[in-house]
Amino acid sequence: MSKLFIIIPCHNEEGNLKELLKEIEELSKNNSLLDWQIVVVNDCSSDNTSLEANEYKDAVVLDLPVNLGVGGAVQTGLIYAAYNKADYAIKVDGDGQHDPCEINTLITPLLENKADIVIGSRYLNAVDGFKSTFFRRQGSKILQILCRILTGQRITDPTSGFRAYNKKAIEFMCENYPSFDYPEPEEVVLACENDFKLVEVPVKMRKRKKGLSSISFYGSFYYMMKVILSMFFIKIRK
Repeated sequence: MSKLFIIIPCHNEEGNLKELLKEIEELSKNNSLLDWQIVVVNDCSSDNTSLEANEYKDAVVLDLPVNLGVGGAVQTGLIYAAYNKADYAIKVDGDGQHDPCEINTLITPLLENKADIVIGSRYLNAVDGFKSTFFRRQGSKILQILCRILTGQRITDPTSGFRAYNKKAIEFMCENYPSFDYPEPEEVVLACENDFKLVEVPVKMRKRKKGLSSISFYGSFYYMMKVILSMFFIKIRK
């Protein structure tokens, strides 16, 4: 049976993690085609995130001793998945915005050998659901254009972290995943530059129920400049 690792990077998500884990656990019980393993990467949270995760005996909890940011946390999960011979991996954010019911939508192109990496898009085919703020949507459009220029491929939701990977992509990304704060757009460029096949699928996302986003209004401008520069560096480096 193929092994699917659900990687959940989280930082101070005690208010959202319990419900998310319960949802994923229920889905895994009803899926007999894949062997599911839940991996929570606790990015040095200062709240009870680790305690909440450890309540689930079927979840592996990786407690990072220092805060590495999203990129470092995701890479940690991918390294763990590769070490344990994962066939597939799906990244699900710990804030609960990624609906676990969409996991089957993400994994299907991989099972059918139609993609190496699958991106869950809020904007493909005008899917209903949470779309974030107006300014973030405008920022996403800028990154869409930049991705098209740098890769030649149309990616409607380059900032989406709801992604699935096959074995080949897991093994590559566990060594090369961008270790930036918000690595998703950079990963698109990196994957295209290394001849991975990317496919988007329409998914419905949800609004964060508890806690605050790690990107403030003013921080979003800094984030945009940092990401744009990083995308260019990935494009030109050998």
